[in-house]
Amino acid sequence: MGRLTAIVLGSAAGGAFPQWNCRCPVCSLAWAGDKRVRPRTQTSIAVSGCDGRWTLLNASPDLGQQIRATSALHPNDALRGSPIDAVVLTGAEIDQIAGLLSLRESSPFTLYATPSSHAAVAANAMFGAMSAMTRCAINPGEKFTLAGNIEASLFTVPGKLPLYLEGDDPEIGTESAVNVGIELARDGARLIFVPGAAAVTGAMRERFRQADAILFDGTLFTDDEMLRTGTGQKTGRRMGHMPIDGEGGTLQALDGLNRRRIFIHINNTNPIQIDGSAERAKVEAAGWQVAEDGMEIVL
Repeated sequence: MGRLTAIVLGSAAGGAFPQWNCRCPVCSLAWAGDKRVRPRTQTSIAVSGCDGRWTLLNASPDLGQQIRATSALHPNDALRGSPIDAVVLTGAEIDQIAGLLSLRESSPFTLYATPSSHAAVAANAMFGAMSAMTRCAINPGEKFTLAGNIEASLFTVPGKLPLYLEGDDPEIGTESAVNVGIELARDGARLIFVPGAAAVTGAMRERFRQADAILFDGTLFTDDEMLRTGTGQKTGRRMGHMPIDGEGGTLQALDGLNRRRIFIHINNTNPIQIDGSAERAKVEAAGWQVAEDGMEIVL
């Protein structure tokens, strides 16, 4: 057994893949049954210190489906109970918090999040039904301990407010507690999870140098991807996601980082999902992997 285990429950951006209402070129392959692509649910990860207890990183709208597909998260021997001990949020976007409602049937767990993310959850009356959920506010930079003796900390990442809070003229790329990354460590093993980033700062790159594995924002391959495919009216950067390719993209920003690097939170339009595509070949040649549902990372 490793010191730290992570299971990718879901690897897609909001809307999953194929997106229910989309026939972009990549989704069209999925609807046609093309074997070069595989379905993906919305991004969430389960991590464990190998003691049978698990912490979820974000709670996607697909969480119920993800739990049923992951034997490690099935109910334990009690009549009612779950190995899920906690949930840690990187923000309060719909695809990060909606799955909390799938955990409302009275099995206790702790929700760790920044005060701003807790406030967004608390402002929605539906989450008042979460009577077994203990809320614990964590500021970026504070260390806290998760089940299995995992040492955790949150750190600010350039981003933006959740879509439903951003207003008409949002600030993009600022660093604040509304958008954070998670660093997990146990017995020398170190994992970092950043599903949304508008940029990579020097401090982030230095932090990544100390990690064994980094799961990083792979939403769009190019900044204008949704404009070109006719699937949206915003660039990736306007949505708070730096592109993989191009000037200032992730391949350039994290070039030379000799660590295991995995793209996650992959939009349905992103051609890195296609086995054998030129875009997949480019990220793999740069030393990156592409996350898939069910992927296990053992450190």
